Amino acid sequence: MKLLWLWMCLGLLCLAAVVRSHEEEDDDTEYEAQVEDFEEKPTETSDPEDNSQSFQVTYKTPVPTGKVNFAETFDDGSLDGWKISKTMKDDTADEIAKYDGERKWEVEPLKENTLPGDKGLVLKSRAKHHAIAAMLQEPFVFEEKPLVVQYEVNFQDGIDCGGAYMKLLSATDDLDLENFYDRTPYTIMFGPDKCGEDYKLHFIFRHKNPQNGDYEEKQAKRADVDLKKIYSDKKTHLYTLVLNPDNSFEIFIDQTSVSKGNLLEDFIPPVNPAKEVDDPNDSKPEDWDEHPKIPNPEETKPDDWDEDAPTKIEDPNAVKPEGWLDDEPEYMSDPNSEKPEDWDEEMDGEWEAPQVPNPACETAPGCGTWKLPMIDNPNYKGKWKPSMIDNPNYQGIWSPRKIPNPDYFEDQHPFLMTPFSAVGLELWSMTSDIYFDNFIICSEKEVADRWAADSWGLKKLVASANEPSVLSQLMTAAEERPWLWIVYILTVGLPLGLVVFFCFPKKTDELAATYKKTDAWQKDVKEAEEKEEEEEQEQEEKIRLERRVKEELAASAKEEEEEDEDEEEEEEDEESGAVGEGSHEEEEDEEGNKTNESVSEDEMKDADEGTGDGPKQPVRKRRVRKE
Repeated sequence: MKLLWLWMCLGLLCLAAVVRSHEEEDDDTEYEAQVEDFEEKPTETSDPEDNSQSFQVTYKTPVPTGKVNFAETFDDGSLDGWKISKTMKDDTADEIAKYDGERKWEVEPLKENTLPGDKGLVLKSRAKHHAIAAMLQEPFVFEEKPLVVQYEVNFQDGIDCGGAYMKLLSATDDLDLENFYDRTPYTIMFGPDKCGEDYKLHFIFRHKNPQNGDYEEKQAKRADVDLKKIYSDKKTHLYTLVLNPDNSFEIFIDQTSVSKGNLLEDFIPPVNPAKEVDDPNDSKPEDWDEHPKIPNPEETKPDDWDEDAPTKIEDPNAVKPEGWLDDEPEYMSDPNSEKPEDWDEEMDGEWEAPQVPNPACETAPGCGTWKLPMIDNPNYKGKWKPSMIDNPNYQGIWSPRKIPNPDYFEDQHPFLMTPFSAVGLELWSMTSDIYFDNFIICSEKEVADRWAADSWGLKKLVASANEPSVLSQLMTAAEERPWLWIVYILTVGLPLGLVVFFCFPKKTDELAATYKKTDAWQKDVKEAEEKEEEEEQEQEEKIRLERRVKEELAASAKEEEEEDEDEEEEEEDEESGAVGEGSHEEEEDEEGNKTNESVSEDEMKDADEGTGDGPKQPVRKRRVRKE
């Protein structure tokens, strides 16, 4: 029984895991959308023949509800304000080094789960370098207000290798967006990146050394979340970065926190260098011994130790099996193969038929020259080595001495980064049709949340409504992984089996119970016990009755003896005067004794038979002496 419950729980867990892998995580954000109806309504931006959308929502281009430094929706269908780079990438082949071509970027709606009226920036080409940028409405200066960066990405065709991160370009006097490339100075880089099975979410900032003015990239530690799904589900995902003046930061995906930390503690390399460093002029002494163990110098190799003995030797006890075909080869040329017509012996060499197993060897124990099999050499010991002992001269692992770091500095406010004045996408991707939309840069998280509710929230609503049912997802998963059918059968069959087992017992058991009650030859247990008790009581009553009768008979016999003695005495007194009458009385006495004996026998018989209405009282008959 416990095994059945165990299998049922296991099946339910497997089913829950499958359903969970195909469902999107719910979030607590409420999105405002007006659902018009549940019928398709072709619009100017939707394909009338596309039946993938089950309902329409009213979409209006979102408008920021507060002060922003940058906001872009692409809903006007143009790239006004954006500059496509036309420069060259250094140290790269000429055919892929150039950032050019209007065909690489387009403004168009999503392929799936289209939101009528909504458009985005789409990277159209693959295996190329892409760069596009736009100036901010107002440069962002790191002072007392937080920085909030947010945008949407959709890998419409999935992604094999490539990035979808954005760069906040540093405000410099020589910033030229048409010459934007990988070495253009930036302040922050943020967004998803993937190549092979390495899934990343970048947050990198360039920190300025207060001593020498050099910049060094600082990268946030990897988030402890599984990012694989966002690269493969072909849904629009929202990426948000919040950076606070107290050096704390938090990263959100679809408005769910996935990473948080501090600029001073959670970046590699750390913002502030170590106070002490290894002395570059220090070197390890020549006599420094770092070996904790050494060979035992007192041990010597035994005289009988043979280091040249082979590991394997021929088995001297082996015998060639009977029927071994020494003259037959194990493989032979295929007699059915023919030289291809296009075979060129000058280019391909002399043609030889492929080798196939010799059919004559199928029934034989073997073919070809028989050789003795090899076995492990019992005398093999290998190369002799002395045992290891503790090194009495061990001094530990050497390390150079520490000296004060000449480049040490302490920056307690890394939030005060270089101001930035532009946002750009500088990417390499092996996959096309990467969708970007709804960029916003501001100082208030509430403004970004409201912006997301009016844009990404509606996309999520449409995608959720068009998502296949759980049953369809299970069927799709089973097509990709046939072994899931076993899980489904166990999950459904076990509960049904348990219901039938507990709620519908076997009829044979009920019939057997009925037969036990109705069979004439088998008495009911309770009735048998009651009858047995009654018989025991009757037996006890019979015993008591017999004992009582015996006592009464004994008393009656004693009285009769006494009476007989009295009569004998009286008869002796009367013998002299009535001899004739004496003889007659003796005869009467004999008759009386016979009568008493018969009465006693009758009383015993009546006592033995007295069991029905109660024991019969014995009748005492006394002999009347005849005068």
